[in-house]
Amino acid sequence: MVEQELKKAARMVGGEVDFSALEKLFAQRLEDDSIKIARGLEANFDSPASPVEERIKDWIDRHRARLRSGYETALFAQKKRLADAERTLATRQTKKALDDQRIATRKIAWNLAKLADLGRTEARDEDSRIFPMWYAPVVIQENARRLIRPMRYHCRPNGKPEDYDQRYDGLHNARRDNLEGFWKNVFGRHHALLIAKSFYENVALHDFERRPLREGEKPKNLILHFNPRAQASAAQPMLVACLWDLWQAPGKPDLYSFAAITDEPPQEIAATGHDRCIIPLEASAIDAWLDPAASDRTALAALLDRRERPYFEHRLAA
Repeated sequence: MVEQELKKAARMVGGEVDFSALEKLFAQRLEDDSIKIARGLEANFDSPASPVEERIKDWIDRHRARLRSGYETALFAQKKRLADAERTLATRQTKKALDDQRIATRKIAWNLAKLADLGRTEARDEDSRIFPMWYAPVVIQENARRLIRPMRYHCRPNGKPEDYDQRYDGLHNARRDNLEGFWKNVFGRHHALLIAKSFYENVALHDFERRPLREGEKPKNLILHFNPRAQASAAQPMLVACLWDLWQAPGKPDLYSFAAITDEPPQEIAATGHDRCIIPLEASAIDAWLDPAASDRTALAALLDRRERPYFEHRLAA
């Protein structure tokens, strides 16, 4: 769950919003369906206050119009499929007609829900949630400027082949014990912060219940929602330590992407059966973390040790 309100995030870290990068991303989304952006980030442009914000809103409106057209087309097709199936079933029962009736009914409901969601104006907590391969605003330092820039939450280091995204699906996280291994060319060069309110983790049911799999039992996944307990040290959103890189290749669009650094979990997270945790930095570490060239790697590692250590409460995610 990310702080998606751009101007608020900029105030928190003393930075500025990279509107140029945002405009480029929203425009690119019209040509690239793989670009996923949370509703909360789009909400920054509901009431544009500058020419660039107006242009971004226009890109968003065009994207939503395209989505709406797709949902309406699919809805029409499924309504016809349902009507055809029910005409057949009125005279005789066939497996195909029964399957068409069931599938069309489900898909009609799904498309109606998508259309309703497109049309809603009220904000929801879920609007701030991101998933791997989605874009989110992160804080970086570039040419002495502190910027809020959108980046993809799954890091493809520069120089790696494009198919790394499929071959290595866990690169939204950077294990701390691998910072001097796989991530050695990024750690100490490109650091970022993700301003997060809470986070989610997948945990196997048997691990959550702290038991082995029973005979014949198949693993079942749970999604746990972890929230820092509201104490003085955790009253503000977490400043999550991240790495980022700019991937470039001939004939391909530039890709800014990032990964959250993870470490061994605190006791309360380990007790749920999960074995990793993000690293929330202290506010006093912002300057040094975002300017890694000014410190040696030992000092940077020390910033990760001097992290915020809130107590994480958990519940099952809906």
